[in-house]
Amino acid sequence: HVERLKSLMGRTWRITILDTRIFVGTLACTDKEKNIILINADEYRRGEARDGRYVGMIMVPWKWVVKAEVD
Repeated sequence: HVERLKSLMGRTWRITILDTRIFVGTLACTDKEKNIILINADEYRRGEARDGRYVGMIMVPWKWVVKAEVD
């Protein structure tokens, strides 16, 4: 599992959370609780403008994740 995770580090992820927000950024790390740290991340809200809001570094608790996709 560690090698698979290492292969996903530095790649662009698209994380959808419970409140339908979507975060797109580079996977920096994860922790024992499976929280996800993205860097250079943008936040998108459904039904709003297509342009995202730059949020920089963000920690997404795994319990909030609905979908996680790797570009």
